Order: sequence, then structure tokens, then C-alpha cells
Amino acid sequence: MVTVQHQRPVPGPPPQQVDPRAGIDEAMAGLENLDQVPLAEHVERFDAVHSQLTAALSAIDRV
Repeated sequence: MVTVQHQRPVPGPPPQQVDPRAGIDEAMAGLENLDQVPLAEHVERFDAVHSQLTAALSAIDRV
């Protein structure tokens, strides 16, 4: 016979509610002053913003 142990929740502080828009705003801030950045650095900046937006938008699914 197999016995199943049920895990009890670990007491602690309640999970914090994070505004999913905060990550989006933070990512978009990476495009500020883009006109002052050398053109050769634009692709790197766009890639970084794209990665941050992907992570932020994926997190919204878990809200």
C-alpha cells in the first residue's frame, strides 16, 4: 500500500501583487533618447527592449 503525504502551505507573507504594466513601462524606457545613441547601437537597444517586453507580456498571463 502506498501512502500519500499532503504538503501544507508554508506560512509567510502573502505574495505581492505586481503591476504588469510596470515591466512594460520599464522596457519602453529603453527607447528614450534613442536619437542620441549612435546608429550602430540601435539594434542592440531594440533587442534588449524586445526581450524585456516579451518577459513582461508573458508575466501578464500569470496574473
